Amino acid sequence: MMADVGITEPTFDRYEKALENLYIVANIPAWCPQIRSKSAMRAKKKRNLIDPSIAIAAMGVKPECFYTDLRSFGFLFESLAIRDLKAYTSASGGSVSYYRDSYGLEADAVLHLDDGRYAIIEFKLGAKGIEDGKAHLKKLKELIAKYNEGNSQTPLRLPDLMIVITAGEIAYRDDEVLIIPLATLRP
Repeated sequence: MMADVGITEPTFDRYEKALENLYIVANIPAWCPQIRSKSAMRAKKKRNLIDPSIAIAAMGVKPECFYTDLRSFGFLFESLAIRDLKAYTSASGGSVSYYRDSYGLEADAVLHLDDGRYAIIEFKLGAKGIEDGKAHLKKLKELIAKYNEGNSQTPLRLPDLMIVITAGEIAYRDDEVLIIPLATLRP
């Protein structure tokens, strides 16, 4: 696994720990609500840069580079949004995780508040991705509701909010989903 990088796994782990101690990397834990079999869930932490500008500086690229590489820009946008969500919720005891299973169902972020409320969130750069994000969130909510039908003893709370965070300029509600520009989030 680590041979592709050219270092051993223990060395990689030491580097990762050093980056965490320097507040360069902050891992995001997986949310594992047991709504599918354990083998279908991704339970590993997801690595996230504290500040995506570090990646841009390390790559030595100019902003114009991302005009033709929207996929990479999307990863940086997600990292920026997670950073902001963590900063805005830390004062109230909130936390951020993510959900992804082997069937392709995902929530880029799950924002948890200490009183049990939570929101499932997708990050999408453009208008085309909003529909995909809404569909993922609705499917996940349906999966939780279906799980609850068969588990009256230990039901899971349905998400309190479903949110697609975009790079757009206008916030609105579409069906059950809030579409929120990243720039409108406030602490």
